[in-house]
Amino acid sequence: MLNKTQKGRAELRPGQRQLAQRERALLLLADGRKPDAELFALFEGQGPTLAADLISRGYLVDEAPPPLLTPANTPPTVSADAFSGPRSLASARMYLFDLSERMFAPRDKAMAQRYRDALRAARDVGDMLAVSRAMTADVERLAGSERADGIRERLARLLPESALETP
Repeated sequence: MLNKTQKGRAELRPGQRQLAQRERALLLLADGRKPDAELFALFEGQGPTLAADLISRGYLVDEAPPPLLTPANTPPTVSADAFSGPRSLASARMYLFDLSERMFAPRDKAMAQRYRDALRAARDVGDMLAVSRAMTADVERLAGSERADGIRERLARLLPESALETP
């Protein structure tokens, strides 16, 4: 179950607006008592993505007790948490478009437009990876290495595994 962190509670105080409206709405509803599925249902399929982003940025924490592991359901050891959606360039592209709108558009409209254009023009794995590297470098410059690392991990879960092998 999702709950606000101290940073999340500070965001909800008057005059603290750093998040978009949908992010603030999820943050407001996350109280550590509602099941994730109940919260996510209110966000038309965007709930898991919004929550993952707020968790990676330190606004929310997942307080769900870990499931009991048996040999049949023991997950493989990976550095990033499990992603249950389809891995595809299209998923990664949509994530990067969304990131551009949330991260760059409010601060630098020209930068956001450059990234939108670059994402539209990216036709293969190499182009997509080049755009993602440039975006995460700018995220690191604007929001810090922790935020950029979270985005890199999310991309690693969205991109096809064959893309991760590309130099």
